[in-house]
Amino acid sequence: MSAQRILDSIEKQTRRPSALPEFRPGDSVKVWAKIREGEKTRLQAFEGVCIRRSRKGARSTFTVRKISYGVGVERVFPDNSPNIDRVEILARGKVHQARLFYLRDLQGKAARIKERGQSLKEGTIAEANAAANAGLESGNGTEIVADAGKRKGRGKRKKKDGVAAAVAE
Repeated sequence: MSAQRILDSIEKQTRRPSALPEFRPGDSVKVWAKIREGEKTRLQAFEGVCIRRSRKGARSTFTVRKISYGVGVERVFPDNSPNIDRVEILARGKVHQARLFYLRDLQGKAARIKERGQSLKEGTIAEANAAANAGLESGNGTEIVADAGKRKGRGKRKKKDGVAAAVAE
């Protein structure tokens, strides 16, 4: 039997029986870890942002960061650890990097991460447009234009139309 087959068989034995939910860096997660205190075992939640995923078979890990009493705390959890009871995904974050170590230097509102995907809640622009279009067909003449002033780009830019119009007059 080759060494690789032996390693593969050992990896299969150490895998966790139920898979963890699919999450990525930037997602807010709550990890329920088993804590042993003497003879008793209890579950303790560790809630924070996943800042790193390392996918290496049986050695896969993920790192969760939270702020506790003004101090940043990071904890590395092995995917296949028997001490992890379950992982709950609280929010999906929209990030462009696989390692979010830059969050260590940020505080407060600067450390926020935008949500990924569309949340279909009451009062969204899409619903408002659908209602307005239904109103146009009935003839009451109301229309809502979504994101009329929104510009693409990194920063917020002011429209120069008003300034140019004032100079032209």
